[in-house]
Amino acid sequence: MRLSPAGLELLKKSEGFRDRVYADVAGFRTIGFGHRLAPDESYPTGITQAQAETILDHDLATAETAVERLVKVPLTQGQFDALVDFVFNLGAGRLASSKLLGYLNSGKFDAAAWQLLAWDHSGSREIASLKTRREAEFHLWNPQGLLQPAAV
Repeated sequence: MRLSPAGLELLKKSEGFRDRVYADVAGFRTIGFGHRLAPDESYPTGITQAQAETILDHDLATAETAVERLVKVPLTQGQFDALVDFVFNLGAGRLASSKLLGYLNSGKFDAAAWQLLAWDHSGSREIASLKTRREAEFHLWNPQGLLQPAAV
């Protein structure tokens, strides 16, 4: 499965494009569409949007592969998109160790969806942009708005 146009739109909107290195909300050196720089990466003169798109394609392939590896149940396109965005933003390790994945792989799809909304903090601070992003992921997962809060 691949990230859909709707999933890509959410990711790009959430990340924004920056042609110069900046520190993200968690303090990581980042460039382009939310690409976290490896210790050996350097872009002293910045990057073009075309270069950022190429880097994004690679980063998305990594996130898609992680979702496919970690999730053991069939997903809808919206669920896949939400999880790829989640992994892109937070990393595969966060998904791997999350209640979200535990619920999902146990077939508790509604409970897993509600877990998305818990990931809106950096440290102890609620971050408005993360709250908005998690709500958008929840909407991708649940486009008809039919889920009721899960009793878990």
